[in-house]
Amino acid sequence: MSTTATSGPAAAAAPRGPKPRRLSVARIGLYGFLIISALFFLVPLYIMVVTSLKTMPEIRQGHLFGLPETWTVQPWIDAWMHACTGRDCNGLSPGFWNSVKITVPSVFISIVIASINGYALSFWRYRGANLFFGLLVFGAFVPYQVVIYPLIIALREVHLFSTLWGIIIVHTIFGMPILTILYRNYYAAIPSELFKAARIDGAGFWQIFVRIMLPMSVPITIVAIILQVTGIWNDFLFGVIFAGRNNWPMTVQLNNIVNTTTGTRTYNVDMAATIITAAVPLIIYFISGRWFVRGIAAGAVKG
Repeated sequence: MSTTATSGPAAAAAPRGPKPRRLSVARIGLYGFLIISALFFLVPLYIMVVTSLKTMPEIRQGHLFGLPETWTVQPWIDAWMHACTGRDCNGLSPGFWNSVKITVPSVFISIVIASINGYALSFWRYRGANLFFGLLVFGAFVPYQVVIYPLIIALREVHLFSTLWGIIIVHTIFGMPILTILYRNYYAAIPSELFKAARIDGAGFWQIFVRIMLPMSVPITIVAIILQVTGIWNDFLFGVIFAGRNNWPMTVQLNNIVNTTTGTRTYNVDMAATIITAAVPLIIYFISGRWFVRGIAAGAVKG
């Protein structure tokens, strides 16, 4: 009975060949590389965190890696509410809300437009679609520094330079090419029979997009959100040029705090301000990181 049971399909499906060793030179090298890579990113973060929780007299002692002898969160409070960003001493809180007002509309508008573009390029082939897609690919790799001055002139002519909507338009324009490519590749991997069946049932452009494509677009939308939030929230150049003084984002405020030369340089406040500025993209990535990998893999199946 046992011989018969093991000689069937189960035996044919059983793995063959020598059992891999538990520890090999390649495995040791891989683990060593991963540990070194983790330390490369975690050691600076550790230094930033412990420095932000120390008092200035303790920082001046030079014990960079040592834990705080006296734990304090006052540098975090000062970074958020009292640090000077030039003439104003209101901390990072105004810059935080400016970054929110810039990031949320820019991410939403760019994702909506890019998803529609990718859907149309994948299923509704119109005259000149390949040319349009080629221009988008070209625009995704054009260095944005070369078009800053023309954008300044264009926004000045329509009275949007140094305004909130001006910086939102700039981020939307520069985010659309790469997002359109992502959505186009993602939708191209969806079986065309699904689209044809919807067309036979009488569904139109928007019905197919809203009822079929959008519910299936959660992974790639998470990827788009992570890319856009990270890029827009961490942006400095566009913010300092196009936003205007009243709309300066958090990164510009952080630069002003760190580069302040009057009085005593408070390294604990600088470190706390840096961590607060980087917290939003990190939180978003840790919450939705598994969707990021899934969406990238799904969009890379078919070009």
